[in-house]
Amino acid sequence: MLDDVIRYLVCPYCGAYTSCDGGSLRCTAGHVFDVARQGYVSLLPAGVRGDNGDTAAMVQARADFLAAGHYAGIVADLAHAAAEVAATRDAEGCVIDVGAGTGYYLAAVVDRLPDRVGLALDVSKFALRRAARAHERIGAVACDVWRQLPVTDSAAVVVLNIFAPRNGAELRRVLSSAGRLLVVTPSRGHLGELVQPLSLLTIDERKDERLAEKLTPYFTLVDRCEHRSTLRLSHRDVTAVVAMGPSAWHADPTILADRIGHLPDPMPTTVAVTLSTFRPTGP
Repeated sequence: MLDDVIRYLVCPYCGAYTSCDGGSLRCTAGHVFDVARQGYVSLLPAGVRGDNGDTAAMVQARADFLAAGHYAGIVADLAHAAAEVAATRDAEGCVIDVGAGTGYYLAAVVDRLPDRVGLALDVSKFALRRAARAHERIGAVACDVWRQLPVTDSAAVVVLNIFAPRNGAELRRVLSSAGRLLVVTPSRGHLGELVQPLSLLTIDERKDERLAEKLTPYFTLVDRCEHRSTLRLSHRDVTAVVAMGPSAWHADPTILADRIGHLPDPMPTTVAVTLSTFRPTGP
């Protein structure tokens, strides 16, 4: 619920602290933000578009695919890493997922950390409707990750970034000096069996290197491990995994359905992702 995370939220206009005021959040300067009936609050400034995130169809596909447990191994590794960080850091703070989507990963992490609350940040209202209900200790907030996040400095002991955009300066600002940033990115071969027959977007072979370069001014890499497994996906699962990712913006549904129909059912498919742990630089 938002009540659990409100102390970490600030006004996107003036940076003042917020508090509950009936069915709204109000900052000390008087700016008011209505809480949606689905439980999330939009802290997008006026004039900032909030419709450029994942669509309702993409969010539904992601929810279906993740609910089937296909990425259970990834979420287990992530939750274990977050629990290790929280257990060895004598620091207050929440867990922030920047680009949280449906809240699937954040819910699993918060469930391992009974003394922590989670803050799901995303621009998609369709994703946030689900994230707000993903766990009783999660609050969901609409914001643009490329702008200053409506979050207090050093709010988090763990920041998650899973298949999502990365604004290094803001990730560093909201993470405490004792905390850690956990980043999940696709590795070479991820969903590789589907790329050619379905004409999907390919993975940049230098993705891990580029990730480290982008975050270097703000973070230092301390650990990197790869999760690799083989799934046996039905045609329905294949449709969902394509529809939930970046290829969904480019694929023609009719052509895609025809191509999927020519695949084996089930289709052996590789999952290959990298979990990188970064510590913040500076004080």
